[in-house]
Amino acid sequence: MLSKDEIIARLLTNHVRMAGMVADMNETDFSATLDGKWSAGQQLDHIYRSLKPLTMALGLPKIAVKILIGTANRPSKDYEGLVEKYHAVLAGGATATGAYVPKKVLFENKVKLAEKVRSNVSKLASHLAKYSEQDLDQYILPHPLLGKLTVREMLFFTIYHSEHHYKVTMQNLGK
Repeated sequence: MLSKDEIIARLLTNHVRMAGMVADMNETDFSATLDGKWSAGQQLDHIYRSLKPLTMALGLPKIAVKILIGTANRPSKDYEGLVEKYHAVLAGGATATGAYVPKKVLFENKVKLAEKVRSNVSKLASHLAKYSEQDLDQYILPHPLLGKLTVREMLFFTIYHSEHHYKVTMQNLGK
């Protein structure tokens, strides 16, 4: 099981890598789409849209999370178990909906969007300072596709989610 410190390091690494890759793109790569996949700009916008509510939720007092959402009635899955669950849901045809679907992203806004991702993941990491290892497995948060997840599982998802969209973006560019 990844520790809180390992989770924070991977969150920062994956999101900074994704934001940096997109911020450094030329306009052709930034806007390219393949087989109906989102452009690199849209991929990063989706990451931002997914990261923002998690950052907000973990910025709340823990008592608010407990009252509004609840506590776990089972142990957390490990990283591999959570990724497996996500792949199963995707294989069943699940896709992003509502507020998580990216809009068209203008090339001129790429650096600003990348900074928003970096800023949010930094805030998320700082919010985790108030959570103990036990807290990560005690509190739960809702995920639009995966249902109720422990905070640890949500963080595992967030680590993997950025990695997944990085790979999709690279594949879209033929790299």
